[in-house]
Amino acid sequence: MAGGMVDADRLAEDTVPRAGLCARVLAGETFRCDPYHSKFWLRATAGNWEPETFEVLDTYLQPGRDYLDIGAWIGPTVLYAARKARRVWCFEPDPRAFRHLAWNLELNDVSNVSALPVALSDRTGIARMASFGGETGDSMTSLLNTGGDGFDAVTLAWDQFLSDTDLSGVSLVKMDIEGAEFGVLPELLPWLQKQRPALYLSTHAPYLPVGDRRAAMEKLADQLEFYGRCIGPGGAGGFRETLTSPEALEKFRSFIFCD
Repeated sequence: MAGGMVDADRLAEDTVPRAGLCARVLAGETFRCDPYHSKFWLRATAGNWEPETFEVLDTYLQPGRDYLDIGAWIGPTVLYAARKARRVWCFEPDPRAFRHLAWNLELNDVSNVSALPVALSDRTGIARMASFGGETGDSMTSLLNTGGDGFDAVTLAWDQFLSDTDLSGVSLVKMDIEGAEFGVLPELLPWLQKQRPALYLSTHAPYLPVGDRRAAMEKLADQLEFYGRCIGPGGAGGFRETLTSPEALEKFRSFIFCD
């Protein structure tokens, strides 16, 4: 409390009985989830939220390998991966989303996840972020958006994280950071090329100016062609033709890069 103000979200969380939280099933796994995103959890339970993402997790996660989740939001992929992988590192710089991520991890007594309230970047410092949806915590917060009702987020340089962390066991990297992938992904390239984990990349070309989209996606194709395959919504295809298709330029699309 400061100046007589109360954090309503925190007060609500503290007064919701732990035993009263609902169990939700994500791709066959049961979890206890925060009630403030009940509509989302019901949608996910019904299999109507990114079923292809859970298929990717099932395909590339292993009990003896690790998982890196860049852009974790409130934790649906992190919770699921914690049951499938040896260890999970995840990043979520949006303070409202991170608060619920941490709560969901606590509700499920997860012990093999390191959750960091920072944005991976090319440098360690402070950066302004805002949501493309207009509200913090809505899963659309991005380093690309510095206007609106944003906030100052802590950024962590990838090289610093890599130097302090043993990532030799990572089998899958998921990156879903609302358009910031065009600036952040290049920082990971030397490590990706050396380690060759599968990369599950969500692209957000519509957040770029129309005239910049093709060049940005072509650059991604060039940067990632060391992988053997690029698998998009329509199946495997050539890197450049897949990443510069009309759908990839005009819609939000996810791709798997693997050997």
